[in-house]
Amino acid sequence: MDTSLLSFALLCFTSFFTLTNPLGTMPVFLTMTNGMDERQRRAIVRRATIVAFITVLVFTFSGQFLFKFFGISTNGFRIVGGVIIFKVGFDMLQARYTSLRLKKEEIKTYANDISITPLAIPILCGPGAIANAIVLMQDAHTLEMKGVLIGVIAFIYLFAYIILGFSTHLVRFLGETGNNVMMRLMGLILMVIAVECFVGGARPILVEILREGLR
Repeated sequence: MDTSLLSFALLCFTSFFTLTNPLGTMPVFLTMTNGMDERQRRAIVRRATIVAFITVLVFTFSGQFLFKFFGISTNGFRIVGGVIIFKVGFDMLQARYTSLRLKKEEIKTYANDISITPLAIPILCGPGAIANAIVLMQDAHTLEMKGVLIGVIAFIYLFAYIILGFSTHLVRFLGETGNNVMMRLMGLILMVIAVECFVGGARPILVEILREGLR
């Protein structure tokens, strides 16, 4: 594997891992499945990860069509995607588990089947993950890079299934402090990726504006 392909794979892994944030999702998942046994929890996690994976893939491959259909520029989407990802990273830096806030009566409503909403969408597959998938597909100029991107996405959701499937044991092992430290570190990394994404979209637009101004 050459250096550029390895760098792209690392970028895909770090960005998707921090955006899906299975470690930070564990406390929320355990709260929503309170009273369920391990078999029920793993069935919910299995459905959620499959739905999230399919949703991300649909947006990954339909991104170019959506750009053409709505007349959206790639650079404009990079800027918006950078802002969205930055906000997600900032929330993680503040050790906020998720933007979703559930009351006790709402948890009971979701208890029958939370696999689609809110676990798959928007927790495991939110706007940040979708924007990241579209932007990375735009950057994947070769078949090898596209294959790496799809492989990393599949691996991330398989990893999320394992983490959430064994969440009761992992929460006891990490503890609240360990979970918060891990989330803050991932949030910081995500904010750096967001800034790179924003600058990558803003630079061509600014260059074009300057060229038009000098004419």
